[in-house]
Amino acid sequence: MRLPYLRRTLALLAATAAASGLVAGCSGEDQVPSIGYAVDTAVASFNGGTTAGAASAQAVFGRVLTGFFYTGPDGQPVADTDTGTAKEVPGEAQTIQYRLNPQGVYSDGVPTSCDDLVFTWAARSGRFPRFDSASTAGYEDIERVECQPGSKDGTVVFRPGTRYQPWRTLFGAGELMPAHVAAQAANVPDIVAAVQNDDRAALDRLADFWNTGWNLEPGDLDIARFPASGPYRIESYGLEDGLVLVANERWWGEAPATGRIVVYPKPADLAARIEDGSVAVVDIGSGSLPEVNLDAYAVEQLPSRGIEQLVLNTGGVFESTAARRAFALCVPRQALFDQLGRVAEAPEAGLGAGVSNSRTLQQDSLFYPAATGASGPYATGDVAGARAALADAGKDGLVVRVGYLAPDVRRARTVSMIADACKAAGITVEDAGTPDFGPAQLRDGAVDAVLGGPGGMPGPAGSLDGIAAIGGLRSGSGLNVGQFRNGRFDAITEQLAAETDSTNQLHLMTEAENLLWAQLPSVPLFATPRTIAFAGGLRNGIAGPTRAGSGWNMDQWVLER
Repeated sequence: MRLPYLRRTLALLAATAAASGLVAGCSGEDQVPSIGYAVDTAVASFNGGTTAGAASAQAVFGRVLTGFFYTGPDGQPVADTDTGTAKEVPGEAQTIQYRLNPQGVYSDGVPTSCDDLVFTWAARSGRFPRFDSASTAGYEDIERVECQPGSKDGTVVFRPGTRYQPWRTLFGAGELMPAHVAAQAANVPDIVAAVQNDDRAALDRLADFWNTGWNLEPGDLDIARFPASGPYRIESYGLEDGLVLVANERWWGEAPATGRIVVYPKPADLAARIEDGSVAVVDIGSGSLPEVNLDAYAVEQLPSRGIEQLVLNTGGVFESTAARRAFALCVPRQALFDQLGRVAEAPEAGLGAGVSNSRTLQQDSLFYPAATGASGPYATGDVAGARAALADAGKDGLVVRVGYLAPDVRRARTVSMIADACKAAGITVEDAGTPDFGPAQLRDGAVDAVLGGPGGMPGPAGSLDGIAAIGGLRSGSGLNVGQFRNGRFDAITEQLAAETDSTNQLHLMTEAENLLWAQLPSVPLFATPRTIAFAGGLRNGIAGPTRAGSGWNMDQWVLER
């Protein structure tokens, strides 16, 4: 059974006990009570392993597609033993033994199996380039997955001489995909054999399905392609009616406390949904909506584990480091934090306490103060320095289009403040936010910068491990929408993933930060402020300012009526 954190257990148990009798007592139309959940991300794919699906995988589908671990509200991976168990075992090479729950079965009746691990690893290993993987971190270090097709047991063996310390981030919630669906769609009877035999024709067909076969468009869905391995399954998805999740009848764990969750992602009018009482849980960027009345909600404003940043295209107008430096120098980072980044619940020091000087290290990290000294010249905005850098780039002016998922009032104000500050340096900043914006538009050259979290993601983001933040800067990563390439940075991240000595970690992190401030693939601003609100009568809601959002435990929500 999934367990909440110990420090919150007593409160959860009390709330659950108080609410459990209420659900049992519902009758008539209330036999299937419904809870609305507003979240400021787009839902483009069911597959959290793809670039398109990474933004919403855990925040929306963490309790639809479960994994061996999920991201808890404090940002760390937490074991989900309903899915199965994972443990490191002795061996010459790093070896993890995975055992799926014997009762585990998808909502379409097909048992979970180690085939799912083999397929997910193949898609994310980087060995087969046709797969569009959001990140290969960790998976690329795996040499093989030992699996008898259909078995509940799988053994993951890493390459000799490598070690991946954050292995608990692998095969997680929202990312462990149903291999049998892909096998049927791609006409590959045995995925395990196809991978073991390096059958490229079969793997190419599987990649084609992996990349787009689980894409989600509002309207009619082929539900057979979206089976669930968690307490909820998808029932429907529409622009007006939202993404409807209902209790999975084949779920073998504790039944969800509420039988129906309606997720309202962008481009839904979240302000209207809040005003008309459609939602009981709100999880959005602070200041992102026009003024809305949250008086009926218990509201928390928290700093996120995701860093608000400007991700720059390393081609086009920003092809030269000097051009990127010019833009970074004129960005008024301190003023942006003062006006748009402060949150009420931020501590006096640490996460959310000031401007963020790192894209990969969080402010409450013990390494943060010592590793981020290179950020000094970019603290408050330097128009003269920006002009000099433009001259170094051989330019007398620059036009920078900044994209983000609109509408978003805070991000619109961010772009406006940057435009005002950079005008004097000869840099024209244009607001290119649109309701259909996706970070991939930066790679395509439609914009010059993306305003969002790691990898330009618009909604809930971040975790203690920082895997997505690092992936957003690694060569070849799907999250690296700015197409930054630096072999030394790649090597540093590989060393850090295996390093246990704190002195060596500090040296590597400092080198990485110095490199990033010299090359400027992005400009960090602050820990993204999140507004998380629970309606009166909503029980068991626990704010999650991470990539899993506050929906991390939606199966425990109860709304008293």
